[in-house]
Amino acid sequence: MKQEIVDPKQDFMEALDELEKDRGIDKEIIIDTIEQALLTAYKKNFGSAQNVRVEVDREDGEVRVFSQRRVVDESDLYDTFLEIELADARKIDPSYELGDIIENEVTPKDFGRIAAQTAKQVVVQRIREAEREIVYNEFIEKETEIVTGEIARATSKTVYVNVGKIEASMPESEQIPGEEYKAGQKIKVYILEVKKTNKGPQIVVSRSHPGLVKRLFEKQVEEIYQGIVQIKSVSREAGSRTKIAVQSIDERIDPIGACVGTKGSRVRAVVDELGGEKIDIINYSEDPAEFISASLSPSKVVRVDVNEEEKTALVVVPDYQLSLAIGKSGQNARLAAKLTNWKIDIKSESQIKEEMELKANEEEIESTPEVAEVEDIDLDTEVDLDSDIEE
Repeated sequence: MKQEIVDPKQDFMEALDELEKDRGIDKEIIIDTIEQALLTAYKKNFGSAQNVRVEVDREDGEVRVFSQRRVVDESDLYDTFLEIELADARKIDPSYELGDIIENEVTPKDFGRIAAQTAKQVVVQRIREAEREIVYNEFIEKETEIVTGEIARATSKTVYVNVGKIEASMPESEQIPGEEYKAGQKIKVYILEVKKTNKGPQIVVSRSHPGLVKRLFEKQVEEIYQGIVQIKSVSREAGSRTKIAVQSIDERIDPIGACVGTKGSRVRAVVDELGGEKIDIINYSEDPAEFISASLSPSKVVRVDVNEEEKTALVVVPDYQLSLAIGKSGQNARLAAKLTNWKIDIKSESQIKEEMELKANEEEIESTPEVAEVEDIDLDTEVDLDSDIEE
């Protein structure tokens, strides 16, 4: 039985066809890259001072090396490795003219082995680059979205999460304070940043970003996904408390009720995903005073005085609500300021009353007329009355 002879070069060309079909890697680009790599390999191994061109036959995969010399006038001849006189060129072919390039094949006998190794390296590199590009394109579209990943490992500063074909990093600043991360744990993360690097795409994920809360509500609340209820603003201190302002474009839909869900099911799902983080859901308003008043929930507000130009607001609350309005370590006030993007000053009714009384007293003092000064009379001064009578 006659054994079929397999041509390795033909197999290589068929492999390139498969790469182009299965991975979308342009066959022509790979061959061009191989030719450039082979040119470098030829010069490195054979130290030729000639201009050379390396060609990979697109049909049979045969690799050939050609020396190149430019046709010049006798008076312009400078380097015989790079140039050839017109007269000598026409001995080869009478049709040659000045400026033409003459090529001669100079393929070394053992160049095939070098060519095979080089081609393999190029293909492997191109496959790696193509895979990196595919991963980058996949995740750049997911930037600012959430994905479910599996924790690969956790160091003292960084948590590494498998999110498909790549491992993303979650630095300490993007972790929820106090949250524990264990290898193998399933976790939802927010795609914060996708960057191209020499080592491939680099993906940074977050659990502390306000965007995570927003995306979780979008997944839980159908009205948000449909665009009926809009999330206008989110402020967050991860692991502790979040405030979210919502608005409905349909008067029949209560935005807060939609987010809370039946018996609190929707908001509870988000809270559970965030490890028990408290969430305040408030109505958004175009009226700054209304919005600021709502942002200080759960505190009650007596009145809000706004300064549109400076974007500052004075909020007056009942005395017994002052601590609640400010919050522990000022948290409620900070979150309200972030949510509304206004500078908020909170005071109790009694503080306002004291300030008004003090101001009234100051104004009363300022309005009291000044008493004219009387010149002091020296009682010891003698008055000559007799002289006045005599006159």
